[in-house]
Amino acid sequence: MTVLDLLDEIEDIVETAPSVPLTGKIMVDSGELLEIVKDIRLGLPDDVQQAKWVKDEKGRILSEAKTEYEKIIVEAKKQADFLVESHDITIKAQKHADAINDAAMEYSKLLKMKTYDYLDKMLFEMQGRMDEMNLKYFGEMYSNLEKTFENISQVLQGNRDELKDMAFRTQSGEDVSIDETHMTEPDMGKVEE
Repeated sequence: MTVLDLLDEIEDIVETAPSVPLTGKIMVDSGELLEIVKDIRLGLPDDVQQAKWVKDEKGRILSEAKTEYEKIIVEAKKQADFLVESHDITIKAQKHADAINDAAMEYSKLLKMKTYDYLDKMLFEMQGRMDEMNLKYFGEMYSNLEKTFENISQVLQGNRDELKDMAFRTQSGEDVSIDETHMTEPDMGKVEE
């Protein structure tokens, strides 16, 4: 029997015991009552120890849970900080890479435009010299030279037109390579006097 059962038994004895008239007291069998008290004393240490063990286990479990909770919180904060930092670094790196790429594209476009301008200037000067030479040597003696100069001038003009087209396409954002040109070299041929 447990201590609680034994206490219930004492309560039953007290309730069912005959009362002593005019005293408000009851008569109980002292042997029976002492036997129950003895059983209570024998059972009490086990119950108290079990209750103490439960209490100690409860404290230990709560302590372990609290320690584990604190570890999880610390790790979660570290992970959150790392993710935030990694995310910020990634965004900054991407923006920086985009800016470098944009600057490189703009610089490449600028270089192409300067190259086109330089080539156009060279072709224009050559065309002017050819026109000067055409005027200088124009005459009866050099009649077939005039045709040659006209052909050269047409080829140079065609090359200039193609160059201007490439410059326009580059200005419009199209990626054009000088390797794609169809410029032809003027055929100087053999000029007879």
